[in-house]
Amino acid sequence: MAQVQPILSNGAINGFADKPDKVFAESFPRYAPASETGLDGPDQVLYSKLGTTTEPDGRCRIPLDDSEENSVKPMSVPGQLMRSAKLYPNHIAMVSRLGVDGKRISYTYREYELQVRTVARAFLKLGLERHHSVCILGFNSPQWFISDIAAIYAGGFAAGIYTTNSPEACQFIAESSRANIIVVEDAKQLEKILEIKKNLPLLKAIIQYDGIVQEKNVYSWSELLEIGKNESDDKLESVLKTIAANECCTLVYTSGTVGNPKGVMLSHDNLLHNARGIIKYVDLKSGCEVIVSFLPLSHVAAQVVDIFTSLYMGGTIYFADKNALKGSLVDTLTVARPTAFLGVPRVWEKIYEKMQEVARNNGPIKTWIANWAKAQGLQYNMNKMNGIDYKHWGYVIAKWLVFNKVKAALGLDRCKLFATAAAPLSTEVKKYFMSLDIPIMEAYGMSECSGAHTLSTEKKYRLGSVGCVMKGLKTKLDNLDNTGEGEICMAGRHIFMGYLNDPEKTKEAKDEEGWLHSGDLGRIDIDRFLYVTGRIKELIITAGGENIPPVHIEHLVLKELSALSNALLIGDKRKYLTMLVSLKTESNSDTGETLDSFTEDTKIWAKSIGSKSTTVSEVISTKDPIIFKEIQAAIDRANLKSISNAQKVQKFRILPHDFSIPTGELGPTLKVKRNVVYKMYANLIEEMYQ
Repeated sequence: MAQVQPILSNGAINGFADKPDKVFAESFPRYAPASETGLDGPDQVLYSKLGTTTEPDGRCRIPLDDSEENSVKPMSVPGQLMRSAKLYPNHIAMVSRLGVDGKRISYTYREYELQVRTVARAFLKLGLERHHSVCILGFNSPQWFISDIAAIYAGGFAAGIYTTNSPEACQFIAESSRANIIVVEDAKQLEKILEIKKNLPLLKAIIQYDGIVQEKNVYSWSELLEIGKNESDDKLESVLKTIAANECCTLVYTSGTVGNPKGVMLSHDNLLHNARGIIKYVDLKSGCEVIVSFLPLSHVAAQVVDIFTSLYMGGTIYFADKNALKGSLVDTLTVARPTAFLGVPRVWEKIYEKMQEVARNNGPIKTWIANWAKAQGLQYNMNKMNGIDYKHWGYVIAKWLVFNKVKAALGLDRCKLFATAAAPLSTEVKKYFMSLDIPIMEAYGMSECSGAHTLSTEKKYRLGSVGCVMKGLKTKLDNLDNTGEGEICMAGRHIFMGYLNDPEKTKEAKDEEGWLHSGDLGRIDIDRFLYVTGRIKELIITAGGENIPPVHIEHLVLKELSALSNALLIGDKRKYLTMLVSLKTESNSDTGETLDSFTEDTKIWAKSIGSKSTTVSEVISTKDPIIFKEIQAAIDRANLKSISNAQKVQKFRILPHDFSIPTGELGPTLKVKRNVVYKMYANLIEEMYQ
């Protein structure tokens, strides 16, 4: 391998630079060769002897072996977009959401690449420096994608900011990533940046891509394009020559449920290797796939699927509108008719609840037909899951009579891959969709592994499992206990470079042998399926020293009573376990905030057990004995499944409202912020221990 003096600092971490990388030395006998000149970009590899770095201008070696997956030559994001623009010049890359004129704008791959180049030239003109960032604050749109990749073309980092972030949280990310430019969607998001602008000395320009710009010194999207059109390609081309596939191109900030978020440094090769692996593992076809973009692009799952997987295979992206998670998603689905669909558990649960509501209005004949069809669908898909792919006549009729119509109504009639990620999806919901011939595949991964590490497929599927590890990647369980559970650890070309400017946290996450320690507990069965059983940091250690996985107990309770939306276990350093529960209620379609009134299902349930309550406030103010008794009975049934007395829930309290993003209990990806909930309801918790 040719070795030259690096043009930029390698960003060595004390303790990482000179220690042997055992797992890569054994599993990956060689590394991608380095460029002779350092000016052969953007698809070059720059010399590094490091497997980890936390410096913004650092780079990491890329491990290769003779397998089909790991022998693929590294490529950069700009190199990949240029390739796709040549392969699919007239193929539609992106279709915008409806504009104020009621029309959608389409971009071919040729137009996509040209716009990226134009915006990259504008970013350079406005002062974007090498290894500094462009922060993007807005809902999914073509402008989001273009800004993201243009930042990378211009030698900077793309750094997404959640639209739910406060001005203070926006400031932290802008400071951490050394933002020179911030791109915002509209006046609402612009307000946050204007509030903190005085605290950002490195900020040189603000761009607003939607609505009429009314602030001075803020560029509109059309003005940005005009700036780029008036610049030559000379500076951009000179920057592209210095780019390497083994340096950072994207920063994904963790949700920061405890302390400030960490900036996960992902290289060009990290992201494209993961995208390539997903495409091959689930058998997506080049130039054929359609995806709807609606999950937050600040999250790694949406980035790797919507931006990079689509870019790699020449897919078409349809953008949903801002109200997608409040009910309008189906409108976009029926227009786009995607061939693959990824939804977080709450999305699938919302669809499930809506379908249950519709089913209640069916007459007896429709209900009988639906129940018969669902029995056929569940049996067929359970058989298929176990390797028996036999289409019984009952399934064929049910598909024609029911399943095709349901899928068409949801806009999923062309969909061949239904997936979920980011959090566990209940077995009850999975079985329901399986009975409708919509088998939902589970994916497992994290920001630090560029997205997916394991995936389920129709040929590799187990209920409760997150699938098998993708080809070319590695999994092991660390610190195994006597039940066969241990910490899930991952290795491969998709493992992140390090946390930006945070060597200490990096060492905690990525060990000297290159293994990423997930913090998740898991087990692997005889067929190599991975099961996530808990979270190490979420383990409750009682005053008696018993280690208790809260997620398992919470799921037991939720399974016993469908009227409960959330159950949160309490008991760390306490004498016994208690629980906070919330009832399923309606939500505000504009803000997403949960309301006081029960959902229709909850009302029916309450009436069926003899309760007259229709709101949470009624239940709490009257201490409704019937509802309290039913919740206690559900907890008692769950307690019967506990493996010890220490794992039994002794008391509970009903929360005044369900969890939501606006009220603070849920993060942008709809994960529960446990520490936030503990603080919000400290008084209720203390009540249970008095």
